[in-house]
Amino acid sequence: MSLSVALNTARSAIQSTTTQIATSGKNVAGADDPNYSRKVARTVTTDDGGARIAYVTRSNNSTLYTRMLNATSSQTAQSAVLDGLDRLATTVGDPESDLSPAAKIGQLSSALVEFANAPDDPLFGRNVVTSANDLATTLNDASALVDTIRTEADQDIGSSVARINKILADFEVVNEKIVSQSRNSADMTDLLDKRDALISSLSEEMGITVVNREKNDVVLYTDSGVTLFETHPRTVTFNQSTVLSPGVPGNAVLVDGVPVTGAGATMPLQSGRLVGLTQLRDDISNTFQRQLDETARGLITAFAETDQVGPPFDPDQPGLFTYTDTPTPGIPAGPPATPGLAGLLKVNPAADPNQGGSTARIRDGINGGDYTYNTTGAASYSARVSALVDGLDASQGFDPTTGLSSTSSVTEFAAESTSWIEGLRATTSRGVDQSTAILARSSEALSNATGVNLDEEYAMQLQFEQSYAASAKLIGLIDELYKTLLTIVR
Repeated sequence: MSLSVALNTARSAIQSTTTQIATSGKNVAGADDPNYSRKVARTVTTDDGGARIAYVTRSNNSTLYTRMLNATSSQTAQSAVLDGLDRLATTVGDPESDLSPAAKIGQLSSALVEFANAPDDPLFGRNVVTSANDLATTLNDASALVDTIRTEADQDIGSSVARINKILADFEVVNEKIVSQSRNSADMTDLLDKRDALISSLSEEMGITVVNREKNDVVLYTDSGVTLFETHPRTVTFNQSTVLSPGVPGNAVLVDGVPVTGAGATMPLQSGRLVGLTQLRDDISNTFQRQLDETARGLITAFAETDQVGPPFDPDQPGLFTYTDTPTPGIPAGPPATPGLAGLLKVNPAADPNQGGSTARIRDGINGGDYTYNTTGAASYSARVSALVDGLDASQGFDPTTGLSSTSSVTEFAAESTSWIEGLRATTSRGVDQSTAILARSSEALSNATGVNLDEEYAMQLQFEQSYAASAKLIGLIDELYKTLLTIVR
């Protein structure tokens, strides 16, 4: 080998090794970035026996990456549901709490028993009114909480859609650069990492499918098959509701005009935060609202007063519990549930001393006239109060769309509602734990396959440094030979 050939070989080796050292250093710097994939500078042998960097590639595993995306979408969907259920369960659904509707009904029943044993004692009558007010307030607050959760879920859907559109806009820019650089065989590994990071972020909001095309181009679909991105992003739209009426579903999310959420979706999303938020807003919250409304109706029915004079009999009228200021509102029809009734429930002012009423009317008949039970006016009359105690345990019909028993007492119905929300929360919590574990394992497997192993990287750097030193030493030796040759020539 001539000295010039040897020198060129050594120089090319140093240049290649320098690039490899820089690439390895970049790997070390990106080791803690979950979106970074290990880069490798590939060398080829030149015609003169030297070496050069042909291209820089990155580690990737499409199977593990797809598994991670699916796990992400599943986890965010269930987490969105659990966040709402935790709030419902903590505020109104704890079976051990004295604040739950079921517990409040139990307290009212106990107060009624005491009043039935001493119907002439106004103190026990006041205790009944206090318990009734507490129960009505509990249902009012629970209904308001459902409304708040639905409104916030609707707002979160709007934020999710805005984020999706922002990601898709950024994705278009990055994807165009990748396709362009693919034509020029330029290093685009950092751009590929950036695009993967955008896809990962997108998978948090909705389930997606990634299809690779030539020139490193990709097409994105929702997990239900709706085109989300093909050369250009499709528009994702959502009209946030100003007011969400009880029991009424919110608006759907549209992808290029196609509904992908809600009951009317022809190609509904299967996973992602949007799915969880929609389920919380339209399904779970509305079902729980119906349970609250039917509990309120059950209480109005249990305490309703009937005509004691007929025939002909006048319609039943609200007793201790009512829901409007109308003098003779009648008993709410049902089932089905009356939307929002739980938010309107209140104690009849005629029985509340703080509103100018009298607790004796609970015993005698709140509506008076043909609805008078204690016709003799005896202070010891207890039959009506005892009947109210029995009424809480009397069987009545309930809306089957509540997901609870269609025939039971209002006491049992409220307890079953508490168990329903707690059971659903527990099931969802287990699902979140499982999906979180799957996501962690998927992410770890992907990281092991495509991420940076610092021990391996440091070992490679040592080899590169040794190779660099050997090439530098060879150049030094060649320099000495050139000097010797020039000395001889002179």
